[in-house]
Amino acid sequence: MRTVFLRQGLVALFAAAFSLVAIAQAQADTLRIGYQKYGTLVLLKARGSLEKRLAAQGVQVQWTEFPGGPQLLEGLNVGSIDFGVTGETPPVFAQAAGADLLYVAHEPPAPTSEAILVPKDSPIKSVQDLKGKKVVLNKGSNVHYLLVRALEDAGLKYTDIQTVFLPPADARAAFERGSVDAWVIWDPYQAAAEQQLQARTLRDGKNLVDNNQFYLATKPYAQQHPEVISTLVDEIRNVGEWSKANPDQVAKEVSPLLGLPVDIALTTVKRQGFGAQFLSPDVVAAQQKIADSFYQLKLIPKQLSIKDVIWTPPAKVATAP
Repeated sequence: MRTVFLRQGLVALFAAAFSLVAIAQAQADTLRIGYQKYGTLVLLKARGSLEKRLAAQGVQVQWTEFPGGPQLLEGLNVGSIDFGVTGETPPVFAQAAGADLLYVAHEPPAPTSEAILVPKDSPIKSVQDLKGKKVVLNKGSNVHYLLVRALEDAGLKYTDIQTVFLPPADARAAFERGSVDAWVIWDPYQAAAEQQLQARTLRDGKNLVDNNQFYLATKPYAQQHPEVISTLVDEIRNVGEWSKANPDQVAKEVSPLLGLPVDIALTTVKRQGFGAQFLSPDVVAAQQKIADSFYQLKLIPKQLSIKDVIWTPPAKVATAP
């Protein structure tokens, strides 16, 4: 009887071990991408070219949509995705919170694709007029830094305004109700509010911020699967270069994906930066400046070193255009 139990125990042990190996293998063979309702990843997902290229490496692709960068990076932090795209600020907050992430690549600057909006009939005429007013935004998103810089440029302190933190859909509802005085938001929500609500642009990012979009990965995935990450960045670059040369066609393709009319989609596309690149020292320095600003404002609890979380691509693709 003891021998029977021993054999049954060994069978169960081997079955459990095999199951764990199978789960690990399945995770390794699936690239889980987080995306938002904007940018190159929307097109890449629709076209299916990445799936075709990665199939040759035995890798499947799984896509998950997020309402904003902070939520996406929380997904990356807890391990529900391996790769995603956000604006400048979310990675700073995520790194400060201990997320094990790496910057992989970035898109060219797109400073006009984010803005501080006010209702069309608002008496507010300048950023200085925001003093004491309620300003709604998605906390820790790219527009958080735009707001900081705009206030500084206008001679105001961050504490001179009342911040209200809401995700885009709830923020738009608050903006339409008139329960806030201004909304800091990015495209395509920005373009939609401008055209559908006749919202007035108080200040966009021009001459204030770069508004780079960053592609990030979990550190373990990027280190263990550099060839997958390299293929992914190459496909993002290919789609981006085509998009840059064909904005009208892009608008027609993404319009139904975004659930927006073609004219609003076209405005979004024209303000966007296309052409993924690996991070240069200048981009790293600019990101470090953002991290330093948020630390000085006590919006993050510790100083960060951005250069310590930059992915180094394999030598054969490091010089890719």
